[in-house]
Amino acid sequence: MNRKELIDALSAKTDSSKADADRNIGALIEIITATLKKGDNVALVGFGTFEVRKRAARVGRNPQTGAELKIKAAKVPAFKAGATLKSAVNGSKK
Repeated sequence: MNRKELIDALSAKTDSSKADADRNIGALIEIITATLKKGDNVALVGFGTFEVRKRAARVGRNPQTGAELKIKAAKVPAFKAGATLKSAVNGSKK
């Protein structure tokens, strides 16, 4: 499902306009992004948690030349699914 399909589904589910659904999805993404930029988590009970993880520096390899290169440490966004979401995806009820 892409953003347009999500907007269509949200609009149909909530009986709202597509413009309202688009605005709401955009606002949700902005809020989650801003919260992660501050280093905080976004926990949605029953769904999951968006968090920032630290990836350590490492030595990588250029696949074309085989030359080693240093890859800097970085913060990366991550999502950890909650138990209810995992159960729903696996077809069981929780």
